[in-house]
Amino acid sequence: MLLEVIATNLTDVIEAEQYGADRIELSPAMAEIGLTPSYGLLKKAVEAVHLPINVMVRPHSQSFVYNKYDLDTMKADIDLITKMGANGIVIGALTAEKTIDEEVLKQLLNVADDLEVTFHRAFDFARDQEEALACLAQYKQITTVLTAGGNYKAPEAISQLQQLIDLAADTHVNMMVGHGLKPATFADVYEQVKPHAFHFGSGARRNDSFAYKLDRSKIQHIKNILQK
Repeated sequence: MLLEVIATNLTDVIEAEQYGADRIELSPAMAEIGLTPSYGLLKKAVEAVHLPINVMVRPHSQSFVYNKYDLDTMKADIDLITKMGANGIVIGALTAEKTIDEEVLKQLLNVADDLEVTFHRAFDFARDQEEALACLAQYKQITTVLTAGGNYKAPEAISQLQQLIDLAADTHVNMMVGHGLKPATFADVYEQVKPHAFHFGSGARRNDSFAYKLDRSKIQHIKNILQK
């Protein structure tokens, strides 16, 4: 089972690989739920490690609703991410009615080429997660959906998560569980749900905060549970 760890800067990227992560989500500005990294961070991150790096593509933190100017920005960012040699992109778009914005999604996928695509936690703010999953499953380029089972912390939504994992089992989409996971209680969550991957952010850091560096002991503790 795969462990993805959020990296917000180059130090995080290097330490995530050293500490045992399987994949990195490169996503600075986590106080704003993640934004597209700078050119410099993207370039140096891809050069620094052998781990696959999936890059957040989010032009602002106002919402998950995007206009034509946002879309132009995101398409240019995806083009750069492709040229830099990253593994994939992390995207998500909703309409004002909180359904998947397929018009935006199609245009982003059209420029994504062979990049791996994760649909991020915009999924959890959709009006209906089952409806959203059925929509995303129509797009073969989308390989992963990150979810906490809705607008919750993942440990609070075990039944919803299991339902989504069961529904995704009949599709090509892999479910990745994240948000609110902590090493101290992770074993309980792991015993109850078995997605394709787990996604750790602040829970993999000292003091459970993005204000601090990644914690080697926490990541190794998580890996030990996943390897049992």
